Amino acid sequence: MKLFDRLKAANEDVWQDYTHHEFVQGVQSGQLPEKAFQFYLKQDYLFLMHFARAYALAAYKADNLADMKAASETVTALVDTEMRLHVEYCAGWGITEAQMQAIEEAPENMAYTRYVLEKGMSGDILDLYVALAPCVIGYGDIGTRLIKSSDTKRSGNPYTAWIEMYGGDEYQPVSEAAAAQIDRLAETRFTEARFASLSKTFREATKLEVGFWQMGLDALKS
Repeated sequence: MKLFDRLKAANEDVWQDYTHHEFVQGVQSGQLPEKAFQFYLKQDYLFLMHFARAYALAAYKADNLADMKAASETVTALVDTEMRLHVEYCAGWGITEAQMQAIEEAPENMAYTRYVLEKGMSGDILDLYVALAPCVIGYGDIGTRLIKSSDTKRSGNPYTAWIEMYGGDEYQPVSEAAAAQIDRLAETRFTEARFASLSKTFREATKLEVGFWQMGLDALKS
């Protein structure tokens, strides 16, 4: 098995919790309260900025030009394209960029983004990409499932555009490339002695993604 497949298989329980979370199921059915989704969108703006920082760190941690270019290209894509698209998408929900810039960062957002950065600082580039994997690859996994599922509500679902974004042809190659990058790095950096540590990182990062979904639902209580 490829390294990513092994990591996912070893942590299938938390991966299931993440990809089938109540928040995701609400997106699928169209019944997720809009307040929860809007709070998630605002926090995701801040998340994307930290995501760009993580890939900048990956460029620093790279020890060859190919990995450095791949990481730096992702930073550019996040800052110049993803952030713009996110702002445009949020505008459709009545959320301005000024509002997203002013929002207080949620503890769940801090937890995952700082965890990723800490793993990147203390470990090598493989540790960093494994910590990033639940987000990058997980969204592709979720998008694929929701697109293909007959249980997904399509007509009148306010979240159809989000589902199509992550399940469509534009994002799927991003998710696949992230898994392939982990496997490429593993060719020179992975040993069996590292698996337990990498699996722990993957598991903890996936749990933090579960917390990110829950953050949206918890916003309903405030």
